[in-house]
Amino acid sequence: MSVILLAEGKTVRIKAHGYSMFPAIKPGSLILIEPLQQKGRPVPGEIVAIRRENGIVVHRVTRRIVKDGVTWYVTRGDSNSSSDKPVKIEQIAGRIIKSEATGENPEAADVRIRTNTNYFFNRIRVIVIFIVKKIKG
Repeated sequence: MSVILLAEGKTVRIKAHGYSMFPAIKPGSLILIEPLQQKGRPVPGEIVAIRRENGIVVHRVTRRIVKDGVTWYVTRGDSNSSSDKPVKIEQIAGRIIKSEATGENPEAADVRIRTNTNYFFNRIRVIVIFIVKKIKG
């Protein structure tokens, strides 16, 4: 449904799941996604919503590649061990513009443009979170 609303030019609010964007976006954060066409093409460091077969994935643009006249965007979750497969602009549904705190996650997510993400350190933090959760049962 979110993809359809974004295609119609509407801003949508979704609840984040998973740890791929940790610590910028934590599970339970509410994020607002605006259609990409409102502010033009994404830039490196910006967080975007990518259309996938099973819905939307929210990751950060790490670089833009132009090959044979076609522009590709490479994205990566802030705590992922590797980059995603490059996508064309048509696969980017929107950009994350804001976050709201929730009872589940009382701090709003940090959705600022960042180009200096420490992927290794973020990945270690997520691994520690999972180990602690497992120990606590």
